[in-house]
Amino acid sequence: MLGEAEGRTAVRRARAAIAAAVGAPGPAGPIEPAPAVFRERRGVFVTILRHPSGALRGCIGYPLPVLPLGDAVERAAVAAAIDDPRFRPVRAEELDRLVLDVSILTVPEPIAESDPARRVAAVEVGRHGLIVEGRGTSGLLLPQVAVEQRWSAEEFLDGTCEKAGLPPGAWRLPGIRLERFEATIFRETTPNGPVVREELPATPARRAPRS
Repeated sequence: MLGEAEGRTAVRRARAAIAAAVGAPGPAGPIEPAPAVFRERRGVFVTILRHPSGALRGCIGYPLPVLPLGDAVERAAVAAAIDDPRFRPVRAEELDRLVLDVSILTVPEPIAESDPARRVAAVEVGRHGLIVEGRGTSGLLLPQVAVEQRWSAEEFLDGTCEKAGLPPGAWRLPGIRLERFEATIFRETTPNGPVVREELPATPARRAPRS
């Protein structure tokens, strides 16, 4: 598990990488030297949010530990800023109105249960992120998404299917593979401001009404 100092370094390095990529000034103050954990291979996602609204501005990452953490943070940060197909590239002049969120992942583990009720029971909102794979496609949602949307575990499964381009409820079908993972999340409180570890409530979320 990463501590506050490592989280602060991760976020600062993410911001520095984005700044260099878009031609903006780098983070204020020195970046702390990267500790040894940054040489370990870790999965990571970098999320860019508008401040103060919290609206999504970009999110890309590596679900699996394919790169050393330091490289993964920097590459994911740049990709979230300029390569997320849902958004136009971040401009230099808007970087000081954006906050960064770095999620460092555990290795995904299969949800081996085939019974739908047991699959739901294997998902803890506020603790787990999800990956759904099948029919030639896949989708991933981070743990914070279910909390922000106030989803139940079942709705979280449905939402991850939709992220994969599958119909809600596809997670109930044979041949659809499910994995869960956990994340340690560090987020800027203000653009280029203090970095805190985000603690998600590890309790079932209320079921949100469907529109």
